[in-house]
Amino acid sequence: MRRTLLLGVIGISLWSSVVCGSQSTEALPAVLRPLLQNARFGVVTSVRGLPLTVREELQTMWKSSSLDIAEPGAEFRKAGAAANSQLPLRRMIAAGCTNDNYCLIYYERGGSAATWQVALFRWTPDATRFEWGGSAPSGLKTIEDVRKAMLSGVIKSHSGPW
Repeated sequence: MRRTLLLGVIGISLWSSVVCGSQSTEALPAVLRPLLQNARFGVVTSVRGLPLTVREELQTMWKSSSLDIAEPGAEFRKAGAAANSQLPLRRMIAAGCTNDNYCLIYYERGGSAATWQVALFRWTPDATRFEWGGSAPSGLKTIEDVRKAMLSGVIKSHSGPW
């Protein structure tokens, strides 16, 4: 009886450690928090307004042979709609870049179910890297709304699909 109880307590402790540990890594990493608290994102109104290396990194991240994203307000493959493979799977909603070479992109992904995603990149002419991203709520309108949602912990990281 004592052994069963002890094993149960150990199991619960391990499970709660895993759950708590995974939850602490879901929100914006602490190292990026000061950057976003102080960032001033210049609004990017078009996909072509994003730096070329950021667009290339998005294409790589999406494992796509083309940059599969529509302009804000343009048609795209909405979730639940009749599939039109001629339309992009994603649509940019808001984006912005800082003078410190960070770009933040908020977009809707269609397909079988609608999702909203955020991706943060650090870019230079020589290299661009994905810093952090995750699932976002729908309805964010501006890049400032996105920044605030990231800081509040509403946006949670994930591994895809992007």
